[in-house]
Amino acid sequence: MSDVAHRTRQFALPHWATLPVIVGGFIVGAWIVIGFTVPLWAPYDPTMLAGMRFLPPGAEHWLGTDALGRDVFTRTLYGVRHSLPIAAGVIACAVLIGCTLGAIAGFVGGLVDEAIMRLVDVTLSFPPILLAMAVTAALGPGLGNAAIAMVIVWWPIYARLMRAQVLAVREREHVEAAIASGARPSRVLFKHILPLCWSPIIVNATMDFGQVILLAASLSFIGLGAVPPTPEWGQMISDGALHFYRWWIAAGPGLAILTIVLGFNFLGDGLRDLLDPRSR
Repeated sequence: MSDVAHRTRQFALPHWATLPVIVGGFIVGAWIVIGFTVPLWAPYDPTMLAGMRFLPPGAEHWLGTDALGRDVFTRTLYGVRHSLPIAAGVIACAVLIGCTLGAIAGFVGGLVDEAIMRLVDVTLSFPPILLAMAVTAALGPGLGNAAIAMVIVWWPIYARLMRAQVLAVREREHVEAAIASGARPSRVLFKHILPLCWSPIIVNATMDFGQVILLAASLSFIGLGAVPPTPEWGQMISDGALHFYRWWIAAGPGLAILTIVLGFNFLGDGLRDLLDPRSR
């Protein structure tokens, strides 16, 4: 009995390998692998004619063909090569801008804090989709302009979150001790405050990946994102809406968005349980 217990402990999963982390990591990892390798094994070119128009799903075309005879399965796989880089770029820029301004606001305080937070309040007063639509319409359609619009939408979230973290950590005893010992303000901020502020930022950024992909697809759906013939999921769903009874045209990209958003949500939920002991 002791040998069985020893083997069970020996092969037990590490504490971070919770079910949400495993499921979310598998889904996200699979899409990342597909994004890097799909040109090597995709059955067709995503922008070229692959068969007759409106062919239903079958052995030759697993998700059928669209109005131009392009293979929907191939275009769905290629869609991740546009959605994931856009989401990564938007999140990275939003975290960099938002956390920088939020840390400055929380640490400096006074008029600097008031100015930054009023700008945050003005930006957050607009519904995200409407603000992104307005900025993209002003800049012109395209994935690059849509990314700029989404950064404008997302950075205030991280500014407010980082400011709240800095204000909470700044009152701790070790920070007061560092200030009393004569440490420079920059050292206090970067050495004693910021290292304790990143856990909620990481969790929020992981979950926001799915939301950015959804918003990018929404902008493409209404014609403000990807420009045809780019194989982007929102653009493909828009094409499918024009041919409602050819359900397979929109089914592939719709399922792709569903799985990758679920994957990032599972991963973020697992990271939250891992990084915040109070939620375990």
